[in-house]
Amino acid sequence: MPFYIDVIVPIALEQRFTYSITQQESEHLKIGMRVAVPFGKRKVYTAIVAKIHENPPVRYEAKPIEEILENTPTVTPEQLKLWKWIANYYLCTEGEILKSALPSSLLIESETAIEPHPDFDIQTIDENDTLTDEEYLILQALQKQSLLKISEIVLILNKKTIFPVINAMAEKSLILVNQEFNRQYKPKLKKYLKVKESLGSEEHLPKLIEELSGAPKQKEALLKFFSLSAQSQKQISLKDLKEKAEVSDSVIKALVSKSILEEYLVQTDRVKFEGHQDKPSIQFNQFQQKAYDDIESGFKTHPVCLLQGVTSSGKTEVYIKLIDKAVQEGKQVLYLLPEIALTAQLIQRLQAYFGDQVLIYHSKYSVNERVEVYRHVLNETKGKIVIGVRSSIFLPFRNLGLIVVDEAHESSFKQFDPAPRYHARDTAIVLASVFQAQTLLGTATPSLESFNNVREGKYAFVQLNRRFGNVKPPAVELVDLKDQQRKKKMTGHFSETLLKAIRETLDQDQQVIIFQNRRGYSPILECNTCGDAPQCLNCDVSLTYHKHNNTLRCHYCGYHTAMKTKCMACGSVDVSTKGFGTEQIETELNSLFEDKVIKRMDLDTTRGKYAYEHIISAFQNREIDILVGTQMLTKGLDFRHVKLVGVMNADSLLNFPDFRAHERSFQLLVQVAGRAGRTQEQGLVLIQTYNPYHKILQQVTTNNFEEMFKEQLDERRHFKYPPLFRMIKITFKSRDFNKLNEASDWLALYYRQIFKTNILGPEFPAIARIRNEYHKNLIIKIPENQSLKNSKKYIEAGVDKFKVIAQFRSVKVVINVDPY
Repeated sequence: MPFYIDVIVPIALEQRFTYSITQQESEHLKIGMRVAVPFGKRKVYTAIVAKIHENPPVRYEAKPIEEILENTPTVTPEQLKLWKWIANYYLCTEGEILKSALPSSLLIESETAIEPHPDFDIQTIDENDTLTDEEYLILQALQKQSLLKISEIVLILNKKTIFPVINAMAEKSLILVNQEFNRQYKPKLKKYLKVKESLGSEEHLPKLIEELSGAPKQKEALLKFFSLSAQSQKQISLKDLKEKAEVSDSVIKALVSKSILEEYLVQTDRVKFEGHQDKPSIQFNQFQQKAYDDIESGFKTHPVCLLQGVTSSGKTEVYIKLIDKAVQEGKQVLYLLPEIALTAQLIQRLQAYFGDQVLIYHSKYSVNERVEVYRHVLNETKGKIVIGVRSSIFLPFRNLGLIVVDEAHESSFKQFDPAPRYHARDTAIVLASVFQAQTLLGTATPSLESFNNVREGKYAFVQLNRRFGNVKPPAVELVDLKDQQRKKKMTGHFSETLLKAIRETLDQDQQVIIFQNRRGYSPILECNTCGDAPQCLNCDVSLTYHKHNNTLRCHYCGYHTAMKTKCMACGSVDVSTKGFGTEQIETELNSLFEDKVIKRMDLDTTRGKYAYEHIISAFQNREIDILVGTQMLTKGLDFRHVKLVGVMNADSLLNFPDFRAHERSFQLLVQVAGRAGRTQEQGLVLIQTYNPYHKILQQVTTNNFEEMFKEQLDERRHFKYPPLFRMIKITFKSRDFNKLNEASDWLALYYRQIFKTNILGPEFPAIARIRNEYHKNLIIKIPENQSLKNSKKYIEAGVDKFKVIAQFRSVKVVINVDPY
């Protein structure tokens, strides 16, 4: 009887694919295992077994699989269940999710390669007159290297359609066509040493020492080896012996070649905890204790609890106690954070308490390190607690008990490109429900969606509204830039009020944080004669000036060019920069405070693997006096000696073309204010603005979340926006401007017949061209009383009809559910 499997292939295709297997393979295979399958004419992919059955496919003949890649499943049934939900809810494919969910080295791909046929004598190619020119070129290349990949043959023949030539050569038995697998993951092997078994150990020592009397360094290395093994009773690594005996590789190689020592390899972890675990006892104050008890009772009635705790109220200690309880029960815990920057400080706190129970998972880790963390979580071999950014929801948990989503309001939890375009906070709640686990959303400034769910009784709600140690909340003051400029009290971009406060803070030996939500030196370089500003060649955006390397750079596609001394339009030398970024603020501060250490924390300064940790630890250790940064600086970081926080320009946050702009401005400003005065002395927050009477800024000064929530919800109700209406954004992308307009108008007309007036667009976004592709957006609003499931079916049906139209095939369509 034939056996079949349905597999998920890491390609953006809707369906699963069926392959045939032998009876022997069917006995070995389990759901969730990785198999290599042929796909298309020349490709082999890693696929995941999703179903084992006996029903042949109807529309095509099932191919046999190439190879079973493992003995145990890599993907759990719970993961497959979550993938199915993500695919249905976010309107993407399981193949796209597979690509995101598994570390890339577990998804081997093949590269078609050719080699000479063993029956063909390659030395005789010059005498063989039956060869075509193309065949001759390929065989000549095979004389120089025994294996050629498709990409190399394309270059040799200088043409794209090369498979007819390869197939003809294979038929003539000139070459063999193979699939060469790229098995990327390599376990880390460490070299250890032991004494050759035939020599025994102690009793042979005098004789060995005598034999080595003519080689003093070898003798010294051997004596050191015996003393180390006697002291530690542990395996002695090659590296340890080299360092302790202070000898070179050649000395140890000589001992190995004389059959005195023997080398052996042991697989070791790349990810390991090397710090000190002291498990400090957590002493709750009465407010933390009440919050903890309320969370526990909230979980009895609701699977999700929202904890609204003001900044510096001690939320992390509450999390640690809840995590400890889950670990004591033998459960796994996922601690989700919006930014890698936050993990550095939090890891220290959790590792001090939980030691090597803590695993870290984020994109700054190498592929091999991520594979090791993935396997530890899958096999529950090490670490019950995972700290990670949004991608860690895809880890293969077996026994999940608790998910903590810290800074749950953050927009960084939403994935924009590539698909799946999921929201990690919402997906975490679904993941927890798969395991009947609990989810805690912690934040000082909840999103309107989360707070609305509390109002509707979907979430339990707990407040922690006192700072730890009864520390006073920081005083928030608004600085009127119009007034300061009129009175000529500005120095560069700093008001007299802010500069005076910086000086006073530094005189008191305290630290300062300056927040500016734009990196680079200046966002616009403008000619004062003709008004021209250099634009990116690939995007509809002006180039940002970066002073440290004197370049103009596009923050969308990475295009860069040298700084221009003359206007490219009129040739005038009268060019100047407009606006300011973190780099310019750093430069100004360096000239104003020459004797102080000023550093910058933004995307440009944190590209390295440990860059975040170095800057944060230097600031914590008071090696930095003033830290200038973008919004990565505002989230959940705990600095003990920051007395002053300065916001350079609040208006750039408020005046943004987004219905969430006011909500996000409130959250960001309250969060950045929360970095000040976290110990006994009250902190100060100075917000520079041209509009000090703006409602949101007034609400920030009083930290009035309730009022902000009420106002914003009324506006959202009036204009039909989330959380009261669901939104689905459809983006069209094409290099052909006219075709883009035609295609977007066609689909908009189709949807208008179904959704009537609840459609916006199609309209060009603020930046209409990125990487030489024009973008156009269509937004569909779905009321609460309308079925979301049916609406999505209509949307998918429209996209399917659209894709069938030949003239629109070059236009890409991207569906983004809950896009903001």
